[in-house]
Parts: sequence; C-alpha cells; structure tokens
Amino acid sequence: MPTDVRCLVETDESSAVVRLTGVLDRAGLDAVRDALLARLWQRPGAAIVDLSGVRIADPAARGLLDEVHRVAVDWPAADLLVCDPTGQPEGGAPVHRSLDAAQAALGDAPQAAVLAADLPPVVAAAREARALVTEGCARWGVPELAEPASIAVTEMVNNVVAHAGTPMTVRVAPRDSALHLAVRDHSARRPAYAGLAPVTSTGGRGLLLIDTVARRWGSTPLPDGKVVWCVLHAEDEATLRN
Repeated sequence: MPTDVRCLVETDESSAVVRLTGVLDRAGLDAVRDALLARLWQRPGAAIVDLSGVRIADPAARGLLDEVHRVAVDWPAADLLVCDPTGQPEGGAPVHRSLDAAQAALGDAPQAAVLAADLPPVVAAAREARALVTEGCARWGVPELAEPASIAVTEMVNNVVAHAGTPMTVRVAPRDSALHLAVRDHSARRPAYAGLAPVTSTGGRGLLLIDTVARRWGSTPLPDGKVVWCVLHAEDEATLRN
C-alpha cells in the first residue's frame, strides 16, 4: 500500500549532494525521477544522491537510481553517484557507504569539461550550435568528430525550431573518446523516429541523420520539456574513413 509520507528531494546549488528524505515508494517514483533529472541538467557535473535519510519502501524504487544513472551517463557532463549506508549496489549507479567516500570519489574524478549556449528558436541557431561543437572538438582533441557532430546538432536544433518553438540550451562535452551532445527545449513533444524515409519524401530525415552518425541517441522527458541527446565515438568515425 502506498504510504502517506512523501519523499522529499533536497538540493543545494552550491553542493553536488542531493538528499532524499522521508519514504520512497512506488507512488513517488515519477516525482523523484523528475526532480533528479532536472537537477542533473541544471548543474553540469556529477551529483551524489544521499539515501541516508530515506526509507525505500518498494524494491522498484531502488532501481530508479540506476535508471537515472543510465540517462545521466549519456548526457554531456553528467553522472550520478549514490551514498547508501547499506551499501547495496544494483549494478548501475556507483554506490558508496558514506557521504565522505562518495565525495572523495567525486573529487578524484577529473573536472567535467563542457561548452554550452542558450539559443533562441530561429534558423540561425543551428549555425551557432555548429560553431560550439566545432570549437569543442578542436579543444578536446577529437577534430574527426566535428563533421558528424555538426550534422547531429544541426538536426537537433532544427527540430526545436520547427516543432518546439521554444528557447533551447545546447550542451557538448567529452567523455573518454566519445562526444556527448544534448539540446534541451521546453516542449513536451517527443521526436519520433520511424526508420528509413522513402526516397520520394521531402522531409523527415533529421532523426535518420542523427541515427546514422551517432552510436546512440534518445529523448528524455523533463517536467517542463525534454532533452534530446546523442553520443558519438571517435573510433566509429575512424572506421568509416578507413
């Protein structure tokens, strides 16, 4: 039975720690997921979810953190660590038994590199997004990804201009040999990919182009919009060139 006590998500803009307090049950999953995803987007870098003050009342609730972690690792400059005194890993998000241990692990990680731009929903936004991506590829030593990343970000931005019509944020960051791109808008409309478009069609190839140049891509709903993201790998581009 759902409990009457709700799980509170406490955030502090000056800290990477997000504290869950109260009782986390099945009824509160959506609200907690939304709050964690919104926090991860608002503050680039890793977040630590502190479970020391929450009681998890449903086994499915524990899997929520692993689900959010899977989303975070595909976003630019995002990650999720868990502080759980019981130390029960679920095979997803890294788990530490104390907040000190989680913060130490966070401190040992390299500082997340990220470039971002807030853009209006106009055609010229795609040009600014391409310039941002090209700068990042040169700065982070993956110039071979500049062209495919420019293709992907152009389609992502154009999709916002054509369908969402809201201000957007473009974010790009490296991780190992991969480049992570994301465009966040304020429309709940999700992009739909229906596979290959007929050669006679006059449009609908934007998502196909992203699917072609990126190893993986997706769309994550937020309480006030969505994040469309993709991940490109330098070794994939090298294989295509050879």
